[in-house]
Amino acid sequence: MIIQSRLLKSILGLVCSFFFLITHAQTWEIDAVRNANPQNPNSTVWKYASQSAKPISVGLPAAMLATGFFTHDKKLREESLEMFGSLVITFVATEGLKRLVDRQRPYQKYTGVFPDEYEDGESFPSGHTSVAFSTATSLSINHPKWYVIVPAYGWAVGVGYSRMYLGQHYPTDLLGSAIVGAGSAVLSHRVNKWIQKKKNKKEVSKL
Repeated sequence: MIIQSRLLKSILGLVCSFFFLITHAQTWEIDAVRNANPQNPNSTVWKYASQSAKPISVGLPAAMLATGFFTHDKKLREESLEMFGSLVITFVATEGLKRLVDRQRPYQKYTGVFPDEYEDGESFPSGHTSVAFSTATSLSINHPKWYVIVPAYGWAVGVGYSRMYLGQHYPTDLLGSAIVGAGSAVLSHRVNKWIQKKKNKKEVSKL
């Protein structure tokens, strides 16, 4: 009980500290944004990295689902549905946190930040980054090979950095987004495993 109480206090302390960080941008955060964000953020690489997040995160599981149906690959279909489930959880969590925290974007609050475009909506967390980490984590869970994990997370980190380069987000926005995306993927994976276990039990009981 004592250990559980201490653990709970530690978790609450971390949560409170994190929310303090995201509601009160520290000097290091805005300095990090300014250092990453040029006066004219027109890098094709980082713009494409940012723009790739949502099409890849939706298109990849869609392609996997279609391939699974055509090839009668049940495992591939289940994996694609798991990825879609992760995206749904990520979207709900991201939108909920945006409304809860209601954090202004860096260029809305500080001078010396030059966005690629002026967007409506809140800064925390980054939707682009959260879906990228959701996809990368789902792929890594189902294909735990270095040649999957390294490129997947390399892409997700690139998406996150691109959002700061383009002047849209703070570092803690990106950290929170990574946690949301990865956590959603883990949750979706566990739900999928639970569903498959229930199905297998039903099939066995019918024999």
